[in-house]
Amino acid sequence: MLAKQLSVFLENKSGRLTEVTDVLGGAGINLSALSIADNSDFGILRCIVSDPDKAYQVLKAAHFAVKITDVIGFTCPNVSGSLSKVLKHLSENGVFIEYMYSFSNGDAATVVIRPTDLENCERILSEKQVELMEASALYQL
Repeated sequence: MLAKQLSVFLENKSGRLTEVTDVLGGAGINLSALSIADNSDFGILRCIVSDPDKAYQVLKAAHFAVKITDVIGFTCPNVSGSLSKVLKHLSENGVFIEYMYSFSNGDAATVVIRPTDLENCERILSEKQVELMEASALYQL
């Protein structure tokens, strides 16, 4: 149950994030989840959007450096130790996670991960009965 995530390269200067959100909003694309990693020179906006293919096109047309990456979304209970339990299943099976972001709402937490081995990760999570999210569900959060 892979989902498409956008990664947008952003120079560290005032207004660049606003420009991205203006382009997406103007195209009727909703941001469902996002994370920004940065250093002194640039940042990478990683986001889940309502229509990743359209978002890619409109951002490219607006001259942003953007790529689409496959990620895995899952939910777990919003209680102490739940995420640790899931991550332990993956680490015990040699799955390395490049990055992750998450948020909680009420009794559940939504987690987005980018493992180095998507297929193996998905198999392990399914075997361990972790609730994987359909891409369409992630896009509509």
